[in-house]
Amino acid sequence: MITAKLVKELREKTGAGMMDCKKALTETNGDLEKAVEVLREKGLAAAAKKAGRVAAEGIVKTFVSEDNKKASMVEVNCETDFVAANEEFVGFADELAKLVVNSNVNTVEELLNEKMGDMTVSETLTALVAKLGENMTVRRFERMVIENGAVQSYIHGGGRIGVLVEVSCEANSPVVAEVAREVCMQVAAANPLYLNRDAVDSEALEKEKEIYRVQALNEGKPEKIVEKMVMGRIQKYYKEVCLLDQVWVKDGDKTITKLLEEKSKEVGSPMTISKFARFERGEGIEKVEEDFAAEVAKQMGK
Repeated sequence: MITAKLVKELREKTGAGMMDCKKALTETNGDLEKAVEVLREKGLAAAAKKAGRVAAEGIVKTFVSEDNKKASMVEVNCETDFVAANEEFVGFADELAKLVVNSNVNTVEELLNEKMGDMTVSETLTALVAKLGENMTVRRFERMVIENGAVQSYIHGGGRIGVLVEVSCEANSPVVAEVAREVCMQVAAANPLYLNRDAVDSEALEKEKEIYRVQALNEGKPEKIVEKMVMGRIQKYYKEVCLLDQVWVKDGDKTITKLLEEKSKEVGSPMTISKFARFERGEGIEKVEEDFAAEVAKQMGK
C-alpha cells in the first residue's frame, strides 16, 4: 500500500510533484530507492527537453581557502533571475566553487563528471533542472593556487560579476591579501582586458593603430604627425585595457603599478600580480527576447 507518509518522504527526497511521486511508488511497488531512480530517469527526460532553452541568467560564485593560497570561481547559468535567487540553485553554485578549488579538473566536461556527494555534478545539476523547471548549465570555472603570496576574490552585484586576483610576494604579511582584494575591486570596476602591455594581443593592437591612423587622417592632420598621434592614442589605450597601467579607482593620482610599488616597500618584498580572472554573468550569451502577447496568442491557437 502506498501511504501518504511514503509519498511525502519521496517528495522531500526528490522535490518532484506529489502525483509524480505517487506514480513512481506505484510503479516500484512502494520501493523508495527504486522510486528515486524512476524520478531521476524522468528528470533526465525533463532536463533534455529544457536543454535547448537559453540560459543567460544565473550567478557567479567564488571560494577562497582560509590561508588565501587557493581560490576558485564558477559561473552557473539558468533562464530567469527568479531561479538565480533560489536557495538550492545558489547552494549548488557554492558547493561547486568549493569542489573546484580542491580538484584537478581542467575542463567543464571533467568537472561535470566529478563527484558531488553521492552523485556526479552532472547528475546533481540534472536533478535540479527537473526540480526547478529551467535549463541550467555550468558554463566555466577558474582555479588559482599560489605558494608565495595570496589569492583573493570579490563578488559584485549579488553574483553578477566575480573576480579572482593572484598576488605573488615572498613576505608573509596580511597586506598581500589586502592588496589582492583591492585589485579585485579594480578589476570588477575597470574591466581590464590584459595584465600588462606584453600581454596585449598583437592583432588587436594593430587594429587599434589602424583605427587611430584613419581617424587622424580624417581629421585632416598632416601625414608626418599622424604617427605621433597614433602612438599617443595607443598609450591611452594601454591605460584603458592593461591592469597595471590603469588608474586606481580609489586614488586617481596612482596607477595599479604605483600601488604595488608602495605596498612592496611596506612589506619589504616585491609584490606582483601573477594573474587575474573576471567573469560577468551571461556575457557573450545571446538572449532571446520573447513577445509575451504573441506567446499567449500562440498557446490559445490564434
